[in-house]
Amino acid sequence: MPPRLPDRRSRSRPRPQFLLLPLLLHRRHYWFLLLTLALLLLLLLVHAAAPPRSAAPTPSAAAAPRGGGRRSFEGVMEAVEGNKRGYAARMGYDYVDARGAVDPRRPPSWSKILAVRSLLPSYDWVFWNDADTVITNPNISLESILLSAIGHSDFDASPDLVVTEDFGGINAGVWLVRRSAWSERFLEAWWNATSFVRLGSTRSGDNAAMQHLIAALSAEESRAHVRVSPMQCLFNSYPWTPTPKSLYRLIVSPAPPGEIFVSTGAYSDGDFMVHLAGIDDKKRWTAKILQEMMSTS
Repeated sequence: MPPRLPDRRSRSRPRPQFLLLPLLLHRRHYWFLLLTLALLLLLLLVHAAAPPRSAAPTPSAAAAPRGGGRRSFEGVMEAVEGNKRGYAARMGYDYVDARGAVDPRRPPSWSKILAVRSLLPSYDWVFWNDADTVITNPNISLESILLSAIGHSDFDASPDLVVTEDFGGINAGVWLVRRSAWSERFLEAWWNATSFVRLGSTRSGDNAAMQHLIAALSAEESRAHVRVSPMQCLFNSYPWTPTPKSLYRLIVSPAPPGEIFVSTGAYSDGDFMVHLAGIDDKKRWTAKILQEMMSTS
């Protein structure tokens, strides 16, 4: 488990106490997007015109995605630790490496709940961010993010859980939680949602469990305790890659052309954080992002 921290509630501070838990990414020009769409349509047409293949026997072995069928986090925590520690020191927050909280009986992503539960009594707010995240704009404070998300600076009277939403719904990889009795009950219920645990899959179930719990709240309780950020890219941007899924999202987005990337949560210069959700080769992407940051600093 993470080291036990002293109770900081007795300190008088004008700002809330925060805990930080832990390809070029520029906006794509529209001509490039149109070219990519054209190439995708060409590929689809070629595929549709190809003659059908005869049925083949079921193979005894099959090629697996990179990472042996799972998305690999190997080396990612070490790569981003300096980035996270540097930001925390810059802003006067505490940083805790939560690797010691991992419960081996479940997929590792579930242990974020244990880590936050153990630390929340000592802080006003805890900011959880998965290992596959990089802080790309260290000038943005968590207070300013909260202000944008909840609309006022009275953080003691704010909702207890601040999350973002992507095309798949609420995302459990990056979120802020306030110390309160409601938050304690929510984290306990989340950990006890064992029917959602999935073993041997890239979808471990913790995200689905969070979505289920929030969806099950009454409208009144949801308004009082949960706030979904008005923009995903406020603190949980995703890198944009030209895949069929990402292109489809751009096509169906109702946002005007100048806001289409913001509406889909795609990263652009100046965003606070990039989250490599859904990316297989996370270590390579992380190294590329950090190198890009160093070259432009």
